[in-house]
Amino acid sequence: MTTTTTKPTAHAAPSDRTRIRRIAENAHYDRATLHAILDAAYVCHVAFVDEKGTHCIPTACWREGEHLYIHGSNGGRLIKLLAKGTQACVTVTHIDGLVLARSAFNHSMNYRSAMVYGQFEKVEEKAAALDTFMRHLAPGRELEARPGNSKELAATTVMRISLDEAACKVRSGGPKDDAEDMGVAAWAGVLPLVQQRGVPVADPQCTVPAPAFVQRWAA
Repeated sequence: MTTTTTKPTAHAAPSDRTRIRRIAENAHYDRATLHAILDAAYVCHVAFVDEKGTHCIPTACWREGEHLYIHGSNGGRLIKLLAKGTQACVTVTHIDGLVLARSAFNHSMNYRSAMVYGQFEKVEEKAAALDTFMRHLAPGRELEARPGNSKELAATTVMRISLDEAACKVRSGGPKDDAEDMGVAAWAGVLPLVQQRGVPVADPQCTVPAPAFVQRWAA
């Protein structure tokens, strides 16, 4: 997770794009929920339109303050389009469980999702932003890994999108069956899904002792 200590505040009223109408009771517009969903993510999906059609590209991401950051090669299609001010929609989803109901049409999923709308902007302080990315991957890593050199930084673009226009949707709990289906002889409940950290595997050529953050990884 990022080390940002920005105090969560409530969102302004949702925009026409972010207002959730389908199962509106699952909607969340507060900063705390948005930050938590984004901070738990390593990958987001960026959707945009160009002259060849509609695209949705997965890419690494991290949050700092009230922006979500991505990075990529200067020559990449995604970066070049976003640099022109193309409107984008960024999504993050975590699946927490499969909800099995007595009726096939009442099956669902427990999830945490976020959508961010807007335009990306270039980040000038690329080295500092990428240090934050390293901390997001593994706190302390930015102190050990070789930082990007001038050539690598020159070939890379870091971009960010404001969290001002965003919405979250969250579902938790068990199945919601109709009264007439309560007598169906089928198992009902939740099959939890959890992202689990495995035991670190050292590079065979690595002779450096595992630092504390690696030792704690699977704890």
